[in-house]
Amino acid sequence: MTEINYFTPEGLKKLKDELHHMIAVERPGISKQIAEARDKGDLSENAEYSAAKEAQSMLELRISKLQETITSARLIDETKLDNSKVLIFSKVKLKNLKNGLSVSYTLVPENEANVKEFKISVNSPIAKGILGKTIGDKVDIPIPAGMISFEILEISR
Repeated sequence: MTEINYFTPEGLKKLKDELHHMIAVERPGISKQIAEARDKGDLSENAEYSAAKEAQSMLELRISKLQETITSARLIDETKLDNSKVLIFSKVKLKNLKNGLSVSYTLVPENEANVKEFKISVNSPIAKGILGKTIGDKVDIPIPAGMISFEILEISR
């Protein structure tokens, strides 16, 4: 059974654009490399041909996985999500109770996570620790370095 993947419209468009690029640009490029290598003669000792075939195999695998992900994709309408508790696509302001510093994260599906943009996967330890919580809740989250305590200050979209 395929796994359901949740996306924002932007995240799904990005995947579709990537798939289109692989099919329209990369696949013909590899086919051309194979044809050129084939024209060079004996295939049994042709390293270029072997490398091109390997690249083609890897590309087809990536295309197949991406098509499967897109097929099982479900869009989430963020306007219908409850703002009173932490859910996927919530923007959450947390206060580290040990050092008093605050940080804001947006909880996103695994494939849209980007720490530089403060978007963390709902499968991350911090997200798992705060999912379903409300403003004012204090949570202890196990991380590789031990335990970290947060207070939820704000929840928004």
